Amino acid sequence: MELFINKVVSSVLEIILFSLVPFIWWLITSRKKESFFHWVGLKKVDGAKTKAVIKAAAIVEVCFLALSFYMLYAVKGVEDLATSEFTGLGVKALPAILVYALINTALPEEILFRGFILKRIASRFGYNAGNYIQCILFGFLHGAMFIKSVGLVTGILITCFTMAIAWCMGHVNEKKADGSILPSWGIHAAANIFSGIVAAFALI
Repeated sequence: MELFINKVVSSVLEIILFSLVPFIWWLITSRKKESFFHWVGLKKVDGAKTKAVIKAAAIVEVCFLALSFYMLYAVKGVEDLATSEFTGLGVKALPAILVYALINTALPEEILFRGFILKRIASRFGYNAGNYIQCILFGFLHGAMFIKSVGLVTGILITCFTMAIAWCMGHVNEKKADGSILPSWGIHAAANIFSGIVAAFALI
């Protein structure tokens, strides 16, 4: 229960932290035009496009899970991972894992990278620039932290693979789901649930 409560509290703080700059930007530039949630892409996918979005998201999800498996194997034995606190807890960790995956990591990161960085750069310099820049930043954030622990080559591989997944998530959002970040939120959260379960049940 303590772990679950800690994750809820930390999730609120993460959402505030990652949403602060986007929210201020929206207040200054767009608050009279549209709601903040719509502005960052927290909106429903057009019903007519749902099947196509689900199909595209499923393909990206399979790739993301394969990457997650590789990353977890590559960092096996490394301490202080995001999922380390779930290690060996089994079923007891599941509520905290769900909060961690859905709200603590996936949601704030999707708001910042696909909801804010991609959209703001794309509005000024075009979709390609926005998607490439967000994926590079996302990749470095997630890959560079491992270089010291796993070595330069593996660290670079993790960074490049993460960039590729981030690019695909941005593509699904912008080209298939009319700018909704719900698809990438689902893809991201599912991969994090997988990582948390792997740690909780010591599957790797």
